[in-house]
Amino acid sequence: MAQNFTFIFLFILGAFLMLSVLLGVAKLLRPDKPNPEKNASYESGEDVEGDAVVSFNIKFYVIAIIFLLFEVELVLLFPWATVFGNASLINETAGAWAWYAIGEMFVFIFLLTLGLVYAWKEGHLDWIKSSVVKTEFEAKVPMAAYESINEKYQ
Repeated sequence: MAQNFTFIFLFILGAFLMLSVLLGVAKLLRPDKPNPEKNASYESGEDVEGDAVVSFNIKFYVIAIIFLLFEVELVLLFPWATVFGNASLINETAGAWAWYAIGEMFVFIFLLTLGLVYAWKEGHLDWIKSSVVKTEFEAKVPMAAYESINEKYQ
């Protein structure tokens, strides 16, 4: 048993050794002459303006998570179909394996459908922009003062 782990340990040690040697040789051979032009961010030839932190609508993330959920479902369906179609398992169990596998898949798809219905009912799939609610707030500063400031800085 320990002999099997010795081979695994030697394999991992060899991988780290090869990685270290390759990175060391690359560091020795590559040119290292930094300057402001090289260190500048490059985005399609345009100079960088502003900050990299930008606010996104949370719905993008929710839709992405739901998309990934159903992609994982598809990834799990293909191996299931391969095992489900194994004729020797079905013959050995007199068909019980087939009923078990199909029932298991119906439960899996039912739970995913339940999650989709929940997301739909909660409105996570709606792309309608929220409406702007006009408040009844009255400012103590007269509107003419705002207009004079706007004219001054135009």
